[in-house]
Amino acid sequence: MCAEEPEDTERLGFGEEGVEEAAESPLGQMERVCENTTSADFRQNKLSNFVPVLRSGDWSDIGGRQYMEDAHVCIPDLAKNFGFPSLNSEVVSFYGVFDGHGGKDAAHFVRDNLPRVIVEDSDFPLQLEKVVRRSFIQIDGQFAETCSHHSSGTTALTAMIFGRSLLVANAGDCRAVLSRGGTAIEMSMDHRPCSLTEKLRIESLGGYVDDGYLNGLLGVTRALGDWHLEGMKEVGEPGGPLSAEPELKIITLTKDDEFLIIGSDGIWDVFSNQNSVDFARRRLQEHNNVKLCCKEIVEEAIRRGASDNLTAVLVSFHVEAPPQIKVDRPGRVARSISADGLNSLRILLGRK
Repeated sequence: MCAEEPEDTERLGFGEEGVEEAAESPLGQMERVCENTTSADFRQNKLSNFVPVLRSGDWSDIGGRQYMEDAHVCIPDLAKNFGFPSLNSEVVSFYGVFDGHGGKDAAHFVRDNLPRVIVEDSDFPLQLEKVVRRSFIQIDGQFAETCSHHSSGTTALTAMIFGRSLLVANAGDCRAVLSRGGTAIEMSMDHRPCSLTEKLRIESLGGYVDDGYLNGLLGVTRALGDWHLEGMKEVGEPGGPLSAEPELKIITLTKDDEFLIIGSDGIWDVFSNQNSVDFARRRLQEHNNVKLCCKEIVEEAIRRGASDNLTAVLVSFHVEAPPQIKVDRPGRVARSISADGLNSLRILLGRK
């Protein structure tokens, strides 16, 4: 599901050729606290005056499952979508992938309500990190109250882009991967029982891991919904072993950042992070169509034997296709090589 997105390119009524140009961000305080950006990088980014031009596409498929439980959403202007004026012309774009289990109800409920809860928060958009974290918890509680008869749950991953800032929030095993000059940068951590940090958190809250499953029942350690599972969740702090609290990662985008891939776990069952970036770059270099690229990612996952539901969302930060990666050889004519060709060469040479 993509709100107000008839084509693969978002239209906000400004910019050229139907592309969405992110405004200069007045939220300087947000950019100053980016986790993986040094003060020097921040100053350099300011001087470069890079402004992302957003294009998004999406595709999903039932895959090998009997029912489709994935859901997703793409909203070019979050405030405008719900009838709120953008603060100082600040546009906040919102993208989400929700991988349901035990039915589609939780995934659809979160998709339909989480964006609204975020934009209606009194601290939106000036304190987005705080807003997003408590909105996940709030939606989880609302699902328990309004859909108590439903026995379903969902993982949730959202990406919000405002100015040059990218904020990813994740609860579960959907994944976001950023292409930075052809190199894959993982923007989220899979919340699974095999994670040592998650295992320690679970055990501190009275839970346990049995044969790779949380309390012997779930293959994920963070999710919204699943209130019907006894011993998994508790109202209030500290809560049960199954947490709805997302982990957040925020960075300042630079001109080297090419695109973001968001996928449900069925995609990552057959794609590594770097392989997904290499695959997407090749396709974008061929046709530069973000929606078609998502379709090709999903179709390739099926060809590789993926058996789960499959959803892919891709957000590009440039109008142009990703450039070829050039390898300079002293005394020779410079030749170009694809990112995945370079990776294969490194493997053959025994390099990591």
